[in-house]
Amino acid sequence: MQKLNNSRGSHAEAAANRDADQLDRMLGELPPCCGEYLKAAADTVTLRTRLAYAYDLRVFFRYLSENNDGFRGQDVRCVKAEQLDSITTHDFELYQQYLTRYKAPPAASQGASGSGVKSGYEALTEHRAYRDNSAPGKMRKMSTLRSFIQYLFTHRYVSANRVSLVTLPKLREKPIVHLEPDEAARLLDLTETGEALTAHQQAYHQALGKRDVAMLTLMLGTGIRVSECVGLNLGDVNFEENAFRVTRKGGDQAILYYSEEVAGALKAYIKEREQIATLPGHEDALFLSLQKRRITARAVENLVSKYAKTAAPLKRITPHKLRSTYGTTLYKESGDIYLVADVLGHADVNTTRKHYAAMNDEQRRKASTMVKLRDD
Repeated sequence: MQKLNNSRGSHAEAAANRDADQLDRMLGELPPCCGEYLKAAADTVTLRTRLAYAYDLRVFFRYLSENNDGFRGQDVRCVKAEQLDSITTHDFELYQQYLTRYKAPPAASQGASGSGVKSGYEALTEHRAYRDNSAPGKMRKMSTLRSFIQYLFTHRYVSANRVSLVTLPKLREKPIVHLEPDEAARLLDLTETGEALTAHQQAYHQALGKRDVAMLTLMLGTGIRVSECVGLNLGDVNFEENAFRVTRKGGDQAILYYSEEVAGALKAYIKEREQIATLPGHEDALFLSLQKRRITARAVENLVSKYAKTAAPLKRITPHKLRSTYGTTLYKESGDIYLVADVLGHADVNTTRKHYAAMNDEQRRKASTMVKLRDD
């Protein structure tokens, strides 16, 4: 543990293999031009992002085969790229309207390949008759479609990118939900003591309390994503330098540093962790579940919610809100948006500026007392 090794962990490789297999299955349900597009995107976006593109494109081609007169009843796997040149701007506008509420595949449907095996998307959607999309959901699907049609236009399969003429839904800025300093402190105190937990929860807390404190302290003290947290290995932590390595979105690795407070929580947990005999394949994992395997992101989401319900009962706190708490605090203390972007791993500083630079409640509260309307 003294030196940072280069292992990314078997769980990350297994997840990547699952995504690759799922993408291959999805490509079998889409026209060949989709495969060309996604292959071309491999150099610029992650595998998980390409899988999301494939989901979005399948919704579009299902819409064409069910609703567009030029494609109605056609096997989407046989659609030629050149055929898409017949789709008008109005057709794309109708598709965007369709995305507000569209019918999901029925539970008894066969996969598009006719194999009888449901894809991951079908398994997720078969429990409901309709899917409702908010503005962000429609925006993502339309953005995927824009990128896809632009690819076809660039390679001269179609004569124009008509979907780019469609007005996208407006997105409302949402206030950043984060913990105030006293709430963050209370969250860690409650996690450490186990107070306010039910008798059943306290029984688990005796076995997992130090782990929970270490995880929450690390996330609040460094702003790492939940996926980065669960992906940590024992060899990723270096107490000599108070540093650890994370694997960012896209597979890039970064070295981050932590405070003595974070180091103390990690050391207390790791002292226990090193005595645990894990299940095969989980020997390197830093954070373990009660089943002695690498903890999952869903489990972390559940434990954050469990403690936060008492620490901040009026807020819905998730691991991402802990990340927002760190980013907000760091920006207030440093005023350096580039530092915040670098530490949080944002590829574009505009993403950081959008979320943090415009928000400063303290300054707004001060402004409310600066203007006097009447003399006292």
